[in-house]
Amino acid sequence: MKPLRKFLDKIAPSFENGGKLSRFYPLYEAADTILFTPGKVTTGSVHVRDGIDQKRMMIFVVFALVPCILFALFNTGYQANLVLSTMSLEDIAAQQNWRLDLLSLLGISLQPTLFASVIHGALYFVPVLLVILTVGGIWEVLFAIIRRHEVTEGFLVTAFLTALIVPANIPFWQLAIAVTFGIVVGKEVFGGVGFNFLNPALLIRSFLFFAYPAQISGDMVWVAVDGYSKATPLSVAFQGGLEKLTQDYSWWDAFIGLIPGSMGETSALACLLGAGFLLTTGIGSWRTMLSVLIGMIVTILGFNALAPLVENPMFNVPPHWHFVMGGYAFGLVFMATDPVSSAVTNTGKLIYGFLIGVLVSVIRVLNPAYPEGMMLAILFMNVFAPLIDYFVVQKNIKRRKVRYGS
Repeated sequence: MKPLRKFLDKIAPSFENGGKLSRFYPLYEAADTILFTPGKVTTGSVHVRDGIDQKRMMIFVVFALVPCILFALFNTGYQANLVLSTMSLEDIAAQQNWRLDLLSLLGISLQPTLFASVIHGALYFVPVLLVILTVGGIWEVLFAIIRRHEVTEGFLVTAFLTALIVPANIPFWQLAIAVTFGIVVGKEVFGGVGFNFLNPALLIRSFLFFAYPAQISGDMVWVAVDGYSKATPLSVAFQGGLEKLTQDYSWWDAFIGLIPGSMGETSALACLLGAGFLLTTGIGSWRTMLSVLIGMIVTILGFNALAPLVENPMFNVPPHWHFVMGGYAFGLVFMATDPVSSAVTNTGKLIYGFLIGVLVSVIRVLNPAYPEGMMLAILFMNVFAPLIDYFVVQKNIKRRKVRYGS
């Protein structure tokens, strides 16, 4: 690595102020900080020193996503191989899928084994991630060059989050358009990282949902096999309530994540492992996570109490099932706790999280057109997070004035 370090130091003057390539300094800085730890440190007694910076914070979030990423590779291939292993060779050939051709060429079976499932799942997850990184990276670098600021690591987290919350067979061109919208309209027009008031990854998914609903909703999109339909637990629950849900799926399978859904958000267990890492390192907010959970439990228990009075089958579904269905656990751990778009005051986090839990429950139970709810609940509360913080701060100011008699 020393020769590389010397090379970067040698070309650095060309990219710094006054250099021939100074306009492209963001590109040099991005490569330098990715390969090496930044060499700038604070000096003097007036500076506050902390081991956490934006680079390390974002990398920690990526580390927390590792369990979800690994499970996404497995479950995406596992769900597809479960179906393909029961199909005839003629039906498999009719799929006209380049991934199946590549697996056949490599001699990898289409059985739901660990190795075969991971390889098959990687052929879906990796291309999706590369499309997001490429398209989003172009926009990030372009805006960094125009504004003459550094390329931040925030997009790396957005890319992984987005790849984990979309279906395996999402068309690449639709994904590219959605990423462009989420990065440009959702973040860069407001000033970039730290200035966006909406979660970019959820904005990308919401764009896909409203612009291309056929590719982001329904029973046909959650298993990567053309022409095969399998309802998610949320769809089953909305159609037949708790009785139908427990017939088709076990709670343990749903907790582990062995169910159809977006690639990386099916496993509540993987999400909890990520939550443990975020809480241990101090990156994630326990107040937000806990309040989202409490808000859901309180609201769902209220619906459960009203179940005998209504015909809606979702009124019968208990809180512990809502926790493992859809993107609830993933949203609770990784989306609701986004430090930029969520509330920042301690009291505000409790209010913000509780209202997300209430809203996701109301949307899931009462809205037949959109049984998921977590995405819309978080985006809606993103809008009100600054207002929540404002009233919390104003209340503290009034309390302080009363305390000191001013």
